[in-house]
Amino acid sequence: MDNFAGKASATLNYLFCKKGKKEMKTKRSKIKLLDTIALLQDIPTRKLKRGEVGTVVEILASDVYEVEFCDDDGETYAELALRGSQIIPLHNQGEALRIVA
Repeated sequence: MDNFAGKASATLNYLFCKKGKKEMKTKRSKIKLLDTIALLQDIPTRKLKRGEVGTVVEILASDVYEVEFCDDDGETYAELALRGSQIIPLHNQGEALRIVA
């Protein structure tokens, strides 16, 4: 794993960390079409791990989203419907993303 991937992974792990037995509570923002998201849980049937990053490509119903996962070459390796409770939007608020380790 290269240094950037390691730092990105550490950052995502920080986002999903637990404090004691209670999971950190965060104010959830509304998920929109083309939002970048991260998985909050493993999906073993699709070989997806918590923290993997995808894109919302369709809103199927209230709180149900079609999410596409692509590799570094832009090839889709998974596309599936996910509930809002399974994902978290990643926002950069108009600024370049910075990885802080």
